[in-house]
Amino acid sequence: MKASPRFPLFFWRVIGLLNRRLVSSYGPKSKASNQVLVLTTVGRKSGQLRSTPLQFEEAKGIYYVASARGTKADWYRNLLANPLVGVRVKEQHFNTCAEPITQQEKIADFLELRLKMHPRFMGIMLRLEGLPAKHSRTDLEKFAERLAIVALPLDGSLDIK
Repeated sequence: MKASPRFPLFFWRVIGLLNRRLVSSYGPKSKASNQVLVLTTVGRKSGQLRSTPLQFEEAKGIYYVASARGTKADWYRNLLANPLVGVRVKEQHFNTCAEPITQQEKIADFLELRLKMHPRFMGIMLRLEGLPAKHSRTDLEKFAERLAIVALPLDGSLDIK
């Protein structure tokens, strides 16, 4: 596992440990279930099931998740190899075909949605990533180059043009 340019390898190891604990205790009554879903992918090398807790936003029956590590995240690379994934969110369990979103404009739209829903948290996260407190849409689109967003439609199919 390589470190991101902003965070050392140690940070990602601690996050991995916390993720495993969160997955093991995840359920509809857990405090995390309102903000976190569990994405299950098939390991691209091992073929084993891999579960990853991810923050999400839901809009019109589609769950959106983002990778802080961009396209280098293992779960993201796994779903590129096999887009059929399992999702646990609140009391729902469903399988779907994950759709990576790579257009900077759409990723910036997602960031604006997250900022609207969680202004404090996202404001802090964006400042930690080097964006100014008063950022513009252009700043968000430039930042979007480093991110990876994935759409997880509840109905199992998605038509993105």
